[in-house]
This record gives sequence, C-alpha cells and structure tokens, in this order.
Amino acid sequence: VQVVESGGGLVQPGGSLRLSCVASGFTSSSYVMSWYRQAPGKERELVASINSPGGRTNYADSVKGRFTISRDNGKKTVYLQMNSLKPEDTAMYLCKVYLPPRNNYWGQGTQVTVSS
Repeated sequence: VQVVESGGGLVQPGGSLRLSCVASGFTSSSYVMSWYRQAPGKERELVASINSPGGRTNYADSVKGRFTISRDNGKKTVYLQMNSLKPEDTAMYLCKVYLPPRNNYWGQGTQVTVSS
C-alpha cells in the first residue's frame, strides 16, 4: 500500500490550502482515510477522518468549521480543505489509511506553515 500527500506550503494567517492524499495498492472498498498533524515538540494528533463506503466524517474540535475532509472513492483520494488558517495550524500533515482489521499505512507527510 502506498500513501502520497501533496498540497502543503506557506500561507498567511487567514488563508487557505487544500491537501490531497492518494492511496494505492489495495482493492478493499472498506477503509478509513485520516489526516493527522504533528508540530515540533508536540504529539501527533488526529485532524479529520472519513470512512468508506459510508462517508462518515470526524473532526478535531480545533478545526471544526474551518477544515473540511472529502473523498473521491473511485480514485482512493481524500482531500483536506483548510480555511481560515492560523499560525497554530503549522505542522507536518500526514495521511493514514486504515484497512480493517488492524493495518495502518502512513504517507511521508506534507508541511503546512502559516506565517506572515
């Protein structure tokens, strides 16, 4: 299984970014794709997740109302639209694919920096 993120970069406070995560190498239609983030000196935290095939989403309280996770099942791709970005959103953003019953696959991550 391969997981590849893209879309990070430098953005000013209040700006927007859209992250993409493409997964490949598996055929199961039942899986969960999630975005995590990790800032220097801090623990990795769940940002948002979406399951397939149901499409149920889950968000961290810190990003509710600002971030939106969506998917393209046919392409095994998940997106994270990030609006109203804050300096505290600065982190490495990592995508994870969970394949039941217990397999997790991580990408290398994409850096998001929010700074003026």
